[in-house]
Amino acid sequence: MSSIVLTAYSGAILGPIAKFLGWIMNGIYILMYNLFGIENIGLSIILLTILIYLCLLPLTIKQQKYSKLSQKMQPEIQEIQNKYKNKKDQASVAAMNQEVQLVYQKYGVSPAGTCVQLLIQMPILLALYRVFYNVPAYVESVKSEFTGLVNGITKVSGFKDTMEKVVEDFSLNSVRADFSTSGDTLKNYIIDVLYKLPSSGWEKLSDYFPNLTDSISNTFDHINNINNFMLLNISDTPWSIITSNFKLQNYLLVFLALLIPVLSYATQILNIKMMPQPTNNNDQMAQQMKTMNLMMPLISFVICFTVPVGLGIYWIAGAVCRAIQQFFINKHIENLDLDDLIQKNQEKAKKKREKMGISENQIREAAKVKTRSIESRSNIGKTFVENEKELEQALEKKSNAKKGSMAAKANMVKEFNERNSRK
Repeated sequence: MSSIVLTAYSGAILGPIAKFLGWIMNGIYILMYNLFGIENIGLSIILLTILIYLCLLPLTIKQQKYSKLSQKMQPEIQEIQNKYKNKKDQASVAAMNQEVQLVYQKYGVSPAGTCVQLLIQMPILLALYRVFYNVPAYVESVKSEFTGLVNGITKVSGFKDTMEKVVEDFSLNSVRADFSTSGDTLKNYIIDVLYKLPSSGWEKLSDYFPNLTDSISNTFDHINNINNFMLLNISDTPWSIITSNFKLQNYLLVFLALLIPVLSYATQILNIKMMPQPTNNNDQMAQQMKTMNLMMPLISFVICFTVPVGLGIYWIAGAVCRAIQQFFINKHIENLDLDDLIQKNQEKAKKKREKMGISENQIREAAKVKTRSIESRSNIGKTFVENEKELEQALEKKSNAKKGSMAAKANMVKEFNERNSRK
């Protein structure tokens, strides 16, 4: 994960969403401190994840209902597709699309399906990723913990070169910090680097800024306290925790760090198992989905070793939230009266069309006209071909008439008239 600017993302879509989510997380962080005296980023990540998934629950239920209706109407759509399987002409394609559209109207759903839900959900989840990847950029209460140390660093002669050396020595290549800037932007870059420093880096930071030993120690103690989750520093990566503590024979921390990728994999597998699966295993899309369901948890497992523990906590919390939601959604969907749901969807679609000024009679008449037009074009083509074929057969039969027959005498009269007309 390289070339990522860790200051607040300024994208037109994800930027404002990430800032809003950061504002909510900051509120959760402050609320926990005011009510319980707890300052913990890991717990704030879990609570914010739960809150977001609760807000997305109505969209998730709607998406699941659509999936259920799709499974019910799929046999009808496949029957229509098989009906026009070998017909590639324009009239047949138009007729097939018309019949498929009527099936969607029958069930009261849109062919677009869950596109709207995904368009809402995806930016939110991607913005959450940005917030959890660099908490101080979005959570003001955490960022303020670095203020005193950063102010001290900026007063040290040659601090820009020193900070570049810190980035190089501790392989913080993912932090694309530009120390040629000034003001608040420069301070934000320094905070980005400090937040990404592993615990071993903080212990050696006094070697780079010997006059700030006390400030470094106090800041590290506080940041380590709020970053601590299950004895792990959430800004460290599981791999760095495993390698550093294995040498020290601190096997408890090694086990806990290894648990993050393992739980990320296991919870995603659980989530996939609980999701509705395609009924038609021969379908190409179903096969692709099956492959994806196998690969994505494995990819998550590998990546989880190289990203901060905080992101792993987010993935685990999100998967657990989805699994719990899916359990209750499955119960709800199982008890659904699909016929009643279809009727309600049809009524909603009808009201929507009425608001647009489209009556049911207009739809039926348009469908009839379109169907007649398709059939008419098809029949015209058929009649023309048949007439041409019949004419050729008649001419061939006439030219092969037997001698003395009425057809032969008619041919003699025709030839006599043609000769006289040429004179």
